[in-house]
Amino acid sequence: MGLNQAFDISISGIEAARMKQEIIASNLANIDTTRTLEGGPYRRRMAVVNEKQIDFNQILAAEQRKLYGSKFPGGVEVSDIVEDTSPFQKVYKPGHPDADASGYVMLPNISMSEEMVDLVYVSRLYEANITAYNATKKMAQDTLQLP
Repeated sequence: MGLNQAFDISISGIEAARMKQEIIASNLANIDTTRTLEGGPYRRRMAVVNEKQIDFNQILAAEQRKLYGSKFPGGVEVSDIVEDTSPFQKVYKPGHPDADASGYVMLPNISMSEEMVDLVYVSRLYEANITAYNATKKMAQDTLQLP
């Protein structure tokens, strides 16, 4: 694997971490949303990150042409954004506009502490990919230095 491929793999990790951070921010912004366009409270969303599938024929053809284009077939990607199916929180608030006949309001299935833990974890992933990118950049710079 060359340095360009290492750059592309680090960039794919950075992009996936950025997308996960955006989803976490959206969850936190909607922590009190009791009514959505679909009806009912906001559902927590999560990003599914998978390894990019590398087909042997893609690699063989790229090696034969010695042309990867702008992206090496590898790294990770956000393959899907799914909704959490855990139950909503039921809170007694009789004066709330979305309260049912018993006075209970259904709140989103979002936990502030869980989201913050996920945010710290994703931030560390982002930092690790930045560190790998910078290490690759340093190797490329050191390679180009003349003695």
